[in-house]
Amino acid sequence: MFTLASGPDRSSGCSADTLPAFAGLQPEADTFVPRHIGPTADDLAVMLKTVGAPSLDALMQETLPAAIRATQPMGIGKGWSEVEVLAHLRTLANQNQVMTSLIGQGYYGTVLPAVIQRNILENPAWYTAYTPYQPEISQGRLEALLNFQTMISELTGLDIANASLLDEATAAAEAMAMANRVSKSKATAFFVDADCHPQTIAVLKTRAEPLGIALVIGAPETDLVAADVFGALFQYPGSSGALKDPRATIEALHAAGGIAVMAADPLALTVLTSPGELGADIAIGSTQRFGVPMGFGGPHAAYMATRDAWKRNMPGRLVGVSIDSQGRSAYRLALQTREQHIRREKATSNICTAQVLLAVIAGMYAVYHGPEGLRAIGRRVHGLTTTLAAGLKALGVTVQTEQFFDTITLQVGDGAADILARARSAGLNLRDAGKGRIGISLDETSTPKTVLAVWSAFCAEQGRVDKMAQALAPATSTIPTNLSRQSAFLTQPVFSSCRSETDMLRYLRRLADKDLALDRTMIPLGSCTMKLNATVEMIPITWPGFSDIHPFAPADQTRGYQALFADLERWLCAISGYDAVSFQPNSGAQGEYAGLLAISAYHRARGETNRTVCLIPASAHGTNPASAQMAGMKVVVVKCDAGGNIDLEDMREKVTAHAADLSAVMITYPSTHGVFEESMREICDLVHQAGGQVYVDGANMNAQVGLARPGDYGGDVSHFNLHKTFCIPHGGGGPGMGPIGVKAHLAPFLPGNPAAEGTALAVSAAPFGSASILPISWAYIRLMGDEGLKRATQVAILNANYIVSRLIEAYPVLYRGAQGRVAHECILDLRPLKDAAGVTVDDMAKRLVDYGFHAPTVSFPVAGTFMIEPTESESKAELDRFCEAMLAIREEVRAIEAGKLTAEQSPLRHAPHTASDVTAEPWDHAYTRQDACFPPGVSRSSKYWPPVGRIDNAHGDRNLVCSCPDISEWME
Repeated sequence: MFTLASGPDRSSGCSADTLPAFAGLQPEADTFVPRHIGPTADDLAVMLKTVGAPSLDALMQETLPAAIRATQPMGIGKGWSEVEVLAHLRTLANQNQVMTSLIGQGYYGTVLPAVIQRNILENPAWYTAYTPYQPEISQGRLEALLNFQTMISELTGLDIANASLLDEATAAAEAMAMANRVSKSKATAFFVDADCHPQTIAVLKTRAEPLGIALVIGAPETDLVAADVFGALFQYPGSSGALKDPRATIEALHAAGGIAVMAADPLALTVLTSPGELGADIAIGSTQRFGVPMGFGGPHAAYMATRDAWKRNMPGRLVGVSIDSQGRSAYRLALQTREQHIRREKATSNICTAQVLLAVIAGMYAVYHGPEGLRAIGRRVHGLTTTLAAGLKALGVTVQTEQFFDTITLQVGDGAADILARARSAGLNLRDAGKGRIGISLDETSTPKTVLAVWSAFCAEQGRVDKMAQALAPATSTIPTNLSRQSAFLTQPVFSSCRSETDMLRYLRRLADKDLALDRTMIPLGSCTMKLNATVEMIPITWPGFSDIHPFAPADQTRGYQALFADLERWLCAISGYDAVSFQPNSGAQGEYAGLLAISAYHRARGETNRTVCLIPASAHGTNPASAQMAGMKVVVVKCDAGGNIDLEDMREKVTAHAADLSAVMITYPSTHGVFEESMREICDLVHQAGGQVYVDGANMNAQVGLARPGDYGGDVSHFNLHKTFCIPHGGGGPGMGPIGVKAHLAPFLPGNPAAEGTALAVSAAPFGSASILPISWAYIRLMGDEGLKRATQVAILNANYIVSRLIEAYPVLYRGAQGRVAHECILDLRPLKDAAGVTVDDMAKRLVDYGFHAPTVSFPVAGTFMIEPTESESKAELDRFCEAMLAIREEVRAIEAGKLTAEQSPLRHAPHTASDVTAEPWDHAYTRQDACFPPGVSRSSKYWPPVGRIDNAHGDRNLVCSCPDISEWME
C-alpha cells in the first residue's frame, strides 16, 4: 500500500492535503489527540451528566471567571500526526551538525551503555515515576539514588552526598550559599578561582549579588587572602586543564575560619587524589560524562558532597536507610526530604526538583563499569591527552598546561582562527580560549584517530604528522605523585556484582519492579500533573542530532535546535499571551528565580532600586517565597479568606502600604487550593497601579491552556513547568524545565549566554538549559494543535470535577469556586476522619497502595488533606477505579467509627501490606488476609506488591545512613 511515510513538507507550503490525487493516502492528522486524552466521547457524556453540566463549554463557563477567559484561538494550527511529527523532528535533528567536540568546559563525549539506555532512559517504568515521597513504592529508584550518593561520596572522599542537583554552575552557587551559612568567618566575600568554567563564574555572579556576597575572582596562589573571605571555590582540574595542589591554600583558608569548595570532575577523580583528602569541605561537579549525552547542555546530574558535620545544611534531596514495620531495611528520603524551600521566606534554597533520572543513569554507569572499569577509562583518556600534548610540542606548538588530566591549553597567537577553522573542516570543535589560546579536551569517545586529526589541524603537512606519530615515544603521565590517587573507591558489593549484561539487565528489572510509576497506575498528585508522556514524544531525545551536541558549539552547527526553539517560543507566547521566552531555567524554581531577577533588573533600569517588596499569598507554593528571598526581595504575606481565596481587602491594604517599594506579587493561578479566583484581574490592576509587576506562577497552566492567557489578564512574567503541562516526564524527581515567558518590557532582562563575556544575568550553566528534552514539549504541542490543547484542558477540569462529584458525600471538598466548581485539582479534607476515628492522612496514603494506587499529594497546601489532580490522560475507567478505592477505604474508616475495631486494629494502620506480611504465620490481625491484600476492585493477576512495609522515618533520622555499606561491613 502506498503511504507518505515522511509526512507532508510543512516548510515548503506544499502539503499532501492540497493534492487531491493523494486523498486518503496521507497519515491521519488528528489521531493523537484521543490517544492523549483518556475519556472517550461516550465517557464524556456520562461524566458531564454526573457533574451536572450540559457540555464541556458550559462547565468551563461555570469554572473560569468571565474576566480571564480567552476569546481567540491560540493560532498554533491543527495537530499533526505522529508520523509527521517524527519526520519533522528528524529534519531538525539533521540540521544540527554532529561534530567531535573537544571543547570541554564541563561537557564531554561519553558512551551510554546500551543496556542502560534501553532499560532506564527508554523505559517508562523509570522515566514516568514521581519524586519518591512515598518510599514504600519507590524502593527501586531510591536504591539507585543511594548508589549515586555512594559513588559521589567515594570519589570525592567526603562523608555524605546528596541525590543530585541541577547542573555544575548552580551547584557551585548552592555551595557558596552553604559555605556562607556554615563558615566561622565574618567576611562577606567569596573567592572564585579564575580557572573555573566561565558559565560557573557567570551563575555565581548572578546568585551573589542579591544575597549581598562580594565575589573575588583571581589566582588562588597569588590573589586569595584567606582572612578576607568566608570561603573559596577551586576548579579541579582547572577549566584550562591545569592541575594544581590546593593543600596549602586550603590550610590557610581553614586557619581563617573559611570553607573550601572544590568543583571536581568525577572521571578525573578516578586517577586524582580526592577533594576530601586535599582538605575540601564541600565538593560539587557534574556527572555528565558518566554516560549522559551532552544534549546541547542537559539535562545532567550535578552533585554535592560534604562533611558529616554539615549534612543538615546541604541543599537538595538525601536518600537514607531506615527500617519498615517489620524491622527490615528500607530506603527513604532523609531529614525531611532536604527540600529547604519548605521553610518559605526563611529558606536557604528554592530547590524543588533534582536530576533523578540522570543521577540514576550516572550511578548505573558506575555499577556497569565498576571501579576498575572507571579507572581504566580515566587512565586511557589521560594517556591519549599526554600523547596529544607531546605530539603538539613536537610540531612546535606551545603547550601552556604542564600538569593535566584530559585538557590542555595552547598558545598559538594570531593563528588561532585559522587552526579552529581547519579543525572544524575536519569535523572537530576545539575551544577558542581567547587571546590566541586554544583549549582541547579529550574524553571517553576519543581514539588515536582523534589525536591524529587534531595534530593535522595544527600542521598542514600530513607527511610530517605521520612521521612524527611513528617516531613519537610513548608519553608518560603528567599527574604529579602528590596528586595521584592512592585510595580505593567503590568497594561496595553493588559496584562489582554486575559484570555481565545478564546480571545488569536483571538488576535494573528488579529495581523497576519495586516501584509504582505511571506505566502501572494513575498517579493522582495535585500540583504536579502526572499526565501521559507519549512514546512518540520521547523517541527523538536519543537521536545523535539532539543528544550529541556541545552546548557551546558554533551557532552554524545548531540550526535545527534554533528552529525548534523558535517554534517553541512562538507557541508558548501564543499559549500564554507573553512576548518573549527564555529557555535557560532548568527547573520550575529556577524559572521563578529568573523571572523575579528580570523584574528587579527592570526596576533598577528605571531608577527604582527601592522596589524590593514581594507580596505572596499564604496559599502559595513554598518555592515562591524561597525564590523571592534568593532574589533579594522582602516577602510580605497576604492572607487568604475562609474560602481559600486571596483576601482582597488584605491585598489592597498591603499594596497601599507598600506602594512606594512594591516590586512584585507572585500568584499561583488557578490557586494552589484548586480554584480560579474571581478577583485575579482586579489584583493585577491594583499591583500595576502601584508600579509593581505581576508574577503568575505557571505550575497550574494545565488548567489554562486554550482557555485563558496570563499575559492577557495581567501577568508580566510566568514560568512554564514543561515537566507538568507540556509532557516532559518527571523521571522519578527530575529532569524538569522551567522556561519563562515575559511581556515585551521585561524581554531585555532575560538570562543571557552564561559562557559569554559581559552577560548580565545567568541562572543555569547552559544557554538553553536542558535543551535535549525540549523536543518532547515541541512534539506534544505540535501533535495536539489548538483544538487538542484546549480539549486537554477542558477534560482535565472535567476529570477533577467528576472525582469531586463521586466522592463529595464521603469526603468534604475543602475549596470550590464561586459556582461550586474546582479547577483541574481538588482538595479532600481528611481531618474529620482523624477526629472521628483516629485515622491519619498517612494511613489513607499507605492504604491506597494496597489498592494499587500512588497516593495523592499529602498535607499540601493544607495539613491533613489529599490534593488530587487526575489530569486529562486518565480514562473514566481509571478514575472510577480510584474513586471506588477511596470509597472502599471510607467504609473501612466507618467500621472504626462504628466501633467494630480500633484504628490500631484496622488495615489502614498496618498498610501497605507486603507479600511477606500476608504469608507470615501466625496471622494475628483483626482483619483477614483477603481484606489486607485483595480489597474490593484489586485484581489477583495484576496485584502490585510493595517490597517493604510502612517505613519508620524517625528511626532513619536518628540512625542516619546515606550510602551503601562498604565491603568490610558486607563481609561481616
